Amino acid sequence: MASRFTELVIDCADARRLAEFWAAVLGWQPTGRYKEAVEIAGPPGSGPSLVFIPVPEAKAVKNRLHIDVNPVGCEQAQEVERLVGLGARRIDIGQGEPSWVVLADPEGNEFCVLRARVD
Repeated sequence: MASRFTELVIDCADARRLAEFWAAVLGWQPTGRYKEAVEIAGPPGSGPSLVFIPVPEAKAVKNRLHIDVNPVGCEQAQEVERLVGLGARRIDIGQGEPSWVVLADPEGNEFCVLRARVD
């Protein structure tokens, strides 16, 4: 017996706005709304969904869990610029000079854009 990873739940202030940002980042679609929560996912069977749930508390510290993304059909620098155009911002969390780029989503959640290219 085992469990299957089906959703990653992200606490946020504005579930709709953050879901729209991540849907644009990943090319996913909204798949459900549950009261104030918004779920997005890729094609059926492609993996876990992301569920954004509004909470009253503000983000206070660096996330202990973060999302990594790989560019599809472009180079890392091009994808970073696209994501910045969607509302992400470059951040420094003391990462030094790695091969990935650390960004924050519109609510400050850290994520990385990897150099590896996926076509």
